[in-house]
Amino acid sequence: MYWKYCFLLISLLITTEAVSQNKPSEKKPEIKELDEVLISNNAVQKNKKEESLNVETVNNSFIQRNLGGSLMQSLQKLPGVKTISIGSGGSKPLIRGLSFNQVIVVENGLKHEGQQWGADHGLEIDQYAVNRVEIIKGPSSFIYGSDAVGGAINIKPLPLPLQNTFGGSVDLTGKSNNAQLGSSINLFGRNKNWFFDSRVTTMDYGDYRVPTDVVHVYSYAVPLYKNHLRNTAGKELDFHLSTGYSGEHLKSVFYFSNVHTKSGFFANAHGLEPRNVDLELHDKSSRDILMPYQQVNHLKVSNTTSFRLGNHAFETQIGFQNNFRREYSHYVNHGYMPPIYPEDMYAPQDLERQYDKDVWSFSAKDEFRIQNHQITVGSNVVFQQNEIGGWSFLIPSFTQFNAGLFAYDKIELNEKWFLNGAVRYDYGKIKMKSYYDWFQSPVSENNQTELEYLQRSQDLTKTFDSFTWSIGANYNPGKLSLKANLGSSFRMPIAKELASNGVNYHYFRFEKGNPNLDAERSYQLDLGMEWKAQNFSFQLTPFVNYFPNFIYLNPTSAHDIYYGAGNQVFEYEQSKVFRYGAEFQTRYYFLKSLSAEIGAEYLYSEQKSGSKKGYTLPFSPPPSVLFGLNYEPQIPFLKEPYFSVDYRFTAQQNNIVPPEKKTAESHVFNVAFGSKVKTGKQDISINIQIQNLFNTRYLNHTSFYRLIELPEAGRNIIVSMKIPFSVSR
Repeated sequence: MYWKYCFLLISLLITTEAVSQNKPSEKKPEIKELDEVLISNNAVQKNKKEESLNVETVNNSFIQRNLGGSLMQSLQKLPGVKTISIGSGGSKPLIRGLSFNQVIVVENGLKHEGQQWGADHGLEIDQYAVNRVEIIKGPSSFIYGSDAVGGAINIKPLPLPLQNTFGGSVDLTGKSNNAQLGSSINLFGRNKNWFFDSRVTTMDYGDYRVPTDVVHVYSYAVPLYKNHLRNTAGKELDFHLSTGYSGEHLKSVFYFSNVHTKSGFFANAHGLEPRNVDLELHDKSSRDILMPYQQVNHLKVSNTTSFRLGNHAFETQIGFQNNFRREYSHYVNHGYMPPIYPEDMYAPQDLERQYDKDVWSFSAKDEFRIQNHQITVGSNVVFQQNEIGGWSFLIPSFTQFNAGLFAYDKIELNEKWFLNGAVRYDYGKIKMKSYYDWFQSPVSENNQTELEYLQRSQDLTKTFDSFTWSIGANYNPGKLSLKANLGSSFRMPIAKELASNGVNYHYFRFEKGNPNLDAERSYQLDLGMEWKAQNFSFQLTPFVNYFPNFIYLNPTSAHDIYYGAGNQVFEYEQSKVFRYGAEFQTRYYFLKSLSAEIGAEYLYSEQKSGSKKGYTLPFSPPPSVLFGLNYEPQIPFLKEPYFSVDYRFTAQQNNIVPPEKKTAESHVFNVAFGSKVKTGKQDISINIQIQNLFNTRYLNHTSFYRLIELPEAGRNIIVSMKIPFSVSR
């Protein structure tokens, strides 16, 4: 394992050498240059006018003003973007109703590879280390390859420090609902060409509170002590380092990050039966982390090098990731497991599951211009290896290989018309290993019963390949911008969908894979209309989407007899699915300092074949509308002060698929205010939010805990402060 961390030592040595070689410079740039955003803003607007995909871009200020328990919770104010939340500290992206491995996350150009984000798996991203995020709504497989069927979250690299500077910042955060205390320290430096940028983040939070004193876990009433959701506390420790060289024709950056989290699962809804939980033990403290809990460590090391040769701009990236996930729970003998855990077992008694996933990747692309054509060609190769451990089996060990080639052309007909076209070829191969139970089960055959070690998975190798394409057009006549994009997407099934065969104790169900699944395909038409005037703007983005073979975990009427005392069996199937929807945003300025905004979203999905024909898809978000009012007055000694209030109306969701339950409508108010305080040459940012102002009890249809009628978190006061410091050299 130690070789995986050699890259860290090398990066630290490079950083030390770069700093030691810095020489005093006569140039002393003013710190005010850090505040300039005109160039980046213009680049964002230019990109939206020239690209046919629907892309939303937010910066660090947006994230800080809307700080949630995780990055995705901080982004869900955007129409079309939701989360599947797991408590207060974890969540995964949900774009236009699609999630899991149908949406990808890219950080610093590297596709984030966790454990494919099961419903109880959060996203291992430090939101304090995020500067700018692009949210691509709609298929983007031709850019990022397989899995980008529903969209992508692209976390852009941090801007390089200015030449001859040394500085950093300190972020402090406190939250009332779960008594969270968090801090993040950033330190950067650069001479003329060599630079480094580092960050350490730590968080510690207790059990979060909900506006109820009892919840019903599958018809069993569970009392909550002081409204705390017992055992949902957690800790996080993250480290980031980027270092390298930036010259006139060459830039090479090494990225290193390690995100480590430990968080508890709601004790009454994971692993143990709800009535067997030791309430007195759990309720002694709201900050301890008892079983069941999870520990996840995600390591990333990569290098991105870009250089120019004549008319060509080349970029290469090589990366390594390791996702090490362990889930701990009291051993409970289900089915034919021995009542007493064997002393000679290969796994510790409390280690329910373990996944150890290594990912190696390489990509290269070349961007060049021929007359009015801006052409990009590229390729990528990814190899994954996943090993399993623990006493509970769900998916087998596997290896996976993916490779792709793509070509993209943007044609500028004139200053108003742009055409886009892309083609891509993908190839994938997955090889899964056999697995036998570590305990014996009785098997009856010909009126005789014998004890056998049952085989849970077989050696299985599957290959997939596909061509995908995309065509689009943009028309920009003055204040109006119109766009259209038609594209196809491809996603090869993952090991869980092909070969799972075990009890998911978090859901009290038996999940069974289907080795006969075909690659998932999608066709989508995206439209966009945007109008921008001096005091008024609006944006409408409708879409139509068709899956000829959507992969779906279908509940059946069968129940298992070997594991988990008769859990209901869920099997992976494929069906035709038709979806359509739209997002709408508008903003009006009554005064230069007073504005109102509305953001709305609607989604409809229906299965057109299969055993659930006529039903929708799981985790389908209901329609919602967000009304906001923002006031930015001029106040002496304060910079960019703001006061905002928003009200979100979420309609009832009656269009469900069993075993989901209908969700009532909800009305939630939030307020926020903050400012930058001038202190010498630096501006200290202070932001305060009050989420769920009236402590409203409501259910979130896309929450991991929705099935047990668990309401969302109660009132939460969030205070964050950013204190920058710098030294000109």
